Amino acid sequence: MSGYSEDLRQRIVSSVEGGMSKAQAARTFSVSLSSVKRYADKASRGESLTPKKTPGSAPKLDDKAMKLLEEDLKERPFATLRDRCDYMEVMTGLSVSRSTMCRAIARIGPTRKKGEG
Repeated sequence: MSGYSEDLRQRIVSSVEGGMSKAQAARTFSVSLSSVKRYADKASRGESLTPKKTPGSAPKLDDKAMKLLEEDLKERPFATLRDRCDYMEVMTGLSVSRSTMCRAIARIGPTRKKGEG
């Protein structure tokens, strides 16, 4: 989940500084009271209200690799995870584990019917 925009944070702080209670600001802007308090405290200390960078590392398989995987799933629906890992390494140079490949396939979603009816 991404944080609230800097513009919204500024409007919240301006409202509180203008005399609105923190609880009322939370209701008005549909944010939690703790967020209003945090933004007001940051503003009073002179800190930036910009959202922090999203935690975690970047996905190993980028958009290009995911599209390649999706095409491979359609062309070879019964290939093993190991085969797909090898294919990805040959095509993109990225060496990924079977668990990474499994999660990538799960993100793409179902690709074929598994039976009739």
